[in-house]
Amino acid sequence: MKPTKLKSLFASATAAVALLSASQAAALEELTVAYFLEWPMPFQYAKANGTYDKELGVKVNWVSFDTGTAMSAAMASGDVQIAVSQGVPPFVVATSAGQDLQAVDVAVSYSENDNCVVAEALEIDKSNASELAGKKVAIPIGTAAHFGFLEQMNHFGVDIKSMEIVDMSPPDGAVAMSQGNVDMACGYGGGLRRMMEHGNVLLTGAEKEELGILVFDVTSASSSFVAEEGELLSKFLKVTADANAAWNSGENQAEMLAVIAQDAGMDLADAEATIATFTFPSAEEQLSEKWLGGGAASFMKGVANVFVGAGSIETALDSYEGAVSAAPLTGAQN
Repeated sequence: MKPTKLKSLFASATAAVALLSASQAAALEELTVAYFLEWPMPFQYAKANGTYDKELGVKVNWVSFDTGTAMSAAMASGDVQIAVSQGVPPFVVATSAGQDLQAVDVAVSYSENDNCVVAEALEIDKSNASELAGKKVAIPIGTAAHFGFLEQMNHFGVDIKSMEIVDMSPPDGAVAMSQGNVDMACGYGGGLRRMMEHGNVLLTGAEKEELGILVFDVTSASSSFVAEEGELLSKFLKVTADANAAWNSGENQAEMLAVIAQDAGMDLADAEATIATFTFPSAEEQLSEKWLGGGAASFMKGVANVFVGAGSIETALDSYEGAVSAAPLTGAQN
């Protein structure tokens, strides 16, 4: 497989590093934040209630995206200052290309909500996964789903060079699978849920974790934004952490879920089923060695090495420690 689209994204990210908006040089009066629809999270309760605008003292504009790679491009151009729940693989692709992004919190962990689905007509599962050789697969290139696909195929000994890879967002991949146009599709959120109506996964979330295939998203921003607007970013992360804490307490989940589902563009049942597969680490947990204290940077290095080995990106950084900053979240606790 030669994912030329991903290499194009790599080149574009490199070229876009110098295009950050001049508005970041001055105090912001408005903030633009990227997020995903059909991806229900506690922060959306605060978003819908205007808590971010109130606590930050600026107008927060929210823009939805289909993939984390698109989030990277928007931050490179200066159109977006913060991305919520950007997948680690697209973050790694951008930083490997030289884009000055930093991960500032762990937005969500979700090994059950990112996977590859094999069309039911093929009757392929983990016992005969080798039969996937030569099959056509829909994948959102450069995302967590892409990384998971590479790792699963490596585990099953399937030569990805034998496969036909089509770059598709999860919603498009789900449609292609429903129409019989692909043999397997990989994705997350609503797209994955619809894929599951037409096939089966090879490995469960727990089985993937046993193989070291972690799936988590980060909140990211450019390093220049982190440096210049650190106080504002800490306020943003505090609102997010408070929303997570409220959700994790379990005391007001019914009210929160109704608001979150509407904001995510989902019906209540789908939102409830999706968020049940999510884990939202507390700020204290995020600041531990497992995550921002070292584990996240080490995992990013592993992701980069897999992409380099697959020919998806040209090179990896020597270390991704500089792409992780715990300072804004630490500031949010003060």
